[in-house]
Amino acid sequence: MPPANKKNALPSPTSDQRRVAIENFDRARQVMGNGQYDYAIEMLLTCCKIDPSNFGFRQLLRRAQKEKYGNNLRGSRFNFLSSSRTKTRIKAAKASGEYLKVLEYGEEALTKNPWDSGVQMDMAEAFDALGLLDLAVFSLDQARQKYPRDATLNRALARLFEKRGDFQKAIVLWQLVKEVVPSDVEASHKGKDLAASETIARGGYAESVSGSKPSPVLDKLEQQASGKHEKLSRETEALLKRIEADPTEPSLYLQLAQSFRKSAQHDRARATLQQGLGPTGNHFTLQLELMELDLMPLRKNLEHTEAKLKAKKAKGDDDNDDGPSEEELAKLRVKQVKEINAREIEIFRTRADRYPTDLSMRLELGTRLLKADLVDEAITELQHVRRDEKLKGKAAMYLGLCFRRRANWRLAQRNFEEALQTLPPTDEMARKEVLFQLATGSAEIGELQRAIDLGHELANMDFNFRNIGKLLDDWEDRVQKA
Repeated sequence: MPPANKKNALPSPTSDQRRVAIENFDRARQVMGNGQYDYAIEMLLTCCKIDPSNFGFRQLLRRAQKEKYGNNLRGSRFNFLSSSRTKTRIKAAKASGEYLKVLEYGEEALTKNPWDSGVQMDMAEAFDALGLLDLAVFSLDQARQKYPRDATLNRALARLFEKRGDFQKAIVLWQLVKEVVPSDVEASHKGKDLAASETIARGGYAESVSGSKPSPVLDKLEQQASGKHEKLSRETEALLKRIEADPTEPSLYLQLAQSFRKSAQHDRARATLQQGLGPTGNHFTLQLELMELDLMPLRKNLEHTEAKLKAKKAKGDDDNDDGPSEEELAKLRVKQVKEINAREIEIFRTRADRYPTDLSMRLELGTRLLKADLVDEAITELQHVRRDEKLKGKAAMYLGLCFRRRANWRLAQRNFEEALQTLPPTDEMARKEVLFQLATGSAEIGELQRAIDLGHELANMDFNFRNIGKLLDDWEDRVQKA
């Protein structure tokens, strides 16, 4: 295939575009329940144009396309007549290296027949060329649902699994190819070759070939060890050799970075991830790992500040040492917390956009938006999360905190009460927080008897929780004086 051109740069959706995509995605899920598949498909096609690399969007779109035809494994009755022009456009786009166009035309064709193996294979090539290996695997795996023994299809998927390091899956597929085409020379040899590769990957070692040419990647990383040429582990050497063989595979850079992190070589881990961005087309997982890695020193700095602040409070601020005062440390801590929270918001926003069906990511995003006082944005995220039965209690609790921050006690109370009903009994800390919020909120609006009742329920669980014992005494004094 021709190399990817500048037209294939994966778009970076703006916040408004992300909002539109998420709204379309949520709406599509709703209307699919009513059988409105054409409407759902239209909205999901828009989602995929906004963010072509989003796995969740493609997954739901494929499901909608298949359910539209009752999973009949053939699609529209007149598919051949209506799709021939689209397929011609797919081939032309692929020949000119316009892979984003291949995906756009491919989805158009799959809307007529979601089981078209030729279109799925073209799209898989495009995904692979764009560095979206998981989506390439997904496309071929979808095609195999109708053609599980197709040798061409299994051969292509086996190569993708090998590229991703899933050697066992690749071995199974090569065996299927060999059964269907006994004369296939490549399939005959692949079993043994991949079995050896799997052993290397599982054991994390590879013997150095005597007299082999030194690896430039190995040399570069050795020079980063604070001026020392440290001996790298066998696991690291094996990963470096695999990167040399396939520099476009993001999982190899992740494994190597994790290997360095285990030995507290964070600079080398970071250098490895940055090195992988170019060859992998700025792969999402590498970008995310870099964002996480950048947070580590900030969190360490916060730990040091909190330790100094604690020691300062214990000694008193009159010890006249040369360090920063308690007030200065407190201000520094606030600044550090804000910076960390801002970084975490970006990380969880990225994850939530990438995996829209995983609402736990949006729960984490919502809590951090609330912490940053971005209350309205937090409410939007948390209201989406509340639709998940497993996360409903936590989402309702944080929604209560949001509405209380907005001085809307009626909505806050409603969400806190819902949280109390839906939070599992095992989540004792969350239940105590909800009881505390309901009790103090009731006291603030003058419903002292209700505040006392809720406070007693909380005190029965944990008398020392947020000074509830003293608050109860104060409320009961107010009732008696009234």
